[in-house]
Amino acid sequence: MNELVHPAVRESMPAKLGVLREKILSLPVLRKDVASSGPMWLPPMLVLGAIAAVAYADHRIVSISLAYLYILPLGIGAIFLRREISYCLIVVCVLLHDLDSPRKIHHPGLRIIDNLTTMLCFTFVVYFIQRYIEQREALARNVQQQRDRLVQDLELAAQVQRLFLPIGKPAIAGLQIAGMMQPARSVSGDYYDYIPIDPLTIEIVVADVAGKGVPAALLMAATAAVMQLEANRDRNMLELVERLNREIDSVSDGERYVTLLVAEIDARKRRVRYINCGHNPALLYRAKTGMIAHMDSSCPPIGMFSERPCELTAADLIAGDVMVFYTDGVTEAQNQSGEEFGMERLSAVVTRGSAMSAEDLMNDVFRSAADFCSEVGFHDDVTILVVKCDFDGSSTLPS
Repeated sequence: MNELVHPAVRESMPAKLGVLREKILSLPVLRKDVASSGPMWLPPMLVLGAIAAVAYADHRIVSISLAYLYILPLGIGAIFLRREISYCLIVVCVLLHDLDSPRKIHHPGLRIIDNLTTMLCFTFVVYFIQRYIEQREALARNVQQQRDRLVQDLELAAQVQRLFLPIGKPAIAGLQIAGMMQPARSVSGDYYDYIPIDPLTIEIVVADVAGKGVPAALLMAATAAVMQLEANRDRNMLELVERLNREIDSVSDGERYVTLLVAEIDARKRRVRYINCGHNPALLYRAKTGMIAHMDSSCPPIGMFSERPCELTAADLIAGDVMVFYTDGVTEAQNQSGEEFGMERLSAVVTRGSAMSAEDLMNDVFRSAADFCSEVGFHDDVTILVVKCDFDGSSTLPS
């Protein structure tokens, strides 16, 4: 017979059988989520081993029937294996119980009824286990989809929020200015800006919204929008803060507020005027004495009270003076022991780096705080803005 087969066909038969064997062995046995989370051979071996153990016990024990024990391997199979294979195992278990049990029922009708009843019970158990697994998987998929959509929405909100932050550095004669903001989450409650008034005057804004997450980010966006709209009006800082307070008070729920520090730096007059509304005191390094003065708060935070008194403070500047504006994410950064970075460490960093450029000093402050809390990381948004006076030595700069 083999002589009648063409030699080419005879040579191709082992190759075809090998391909068929590989296809059979590569058929998916496990459910998709199980196949991607561990060794593929373990669940089938566990199920087959349990079936063999139950079959052996059912064969050895004559006094009672142990058919109900097949529910254990079938239940395990329903959890890990594909549906088709689980139902095939039901047939295997019924045949093992029928053929290998020493307590065979010899009446054909009763034997058929017993096998059908056993198969129906097994199918009932496997079906409900698989239904439960499918519902759990569907719930997990829905949760993952909602999470992905939420992450996309937060990323979009973060992109929109970054539009409120300044792009590039302002060119003000006699001043070096550098600023940065690093959110603790996707969106931030911090805001900073520098608004040029003329070639020698600039307005610095640093704000921090109470709270974190999306509510703080929304109030931050409202604060930024109001500040940028108010920038086109007159430059009376007291009136600006009062209008901002009314606007924020009208959109906040009464429980959220904004700490704000607005400073107007005039390089021509070498003078800074500022209003601190409950914000962290900015540091003013005095090049003449090597000491640090605090630009303390003079009124309550924005949005906390509908009406409140505000006070405008002024200070003279000389070449080499440095102003460091920041949010509490810097001073409240904690190490593994719960100790805060604090004002003293920040003042020491500013004093040590007073000869640096504004950009280098800003990076040094951030790096020092990051190294301090490197074990746990920042738990709040971090904003740092540095202004260094780099006057040319004349009493007043030309207009």
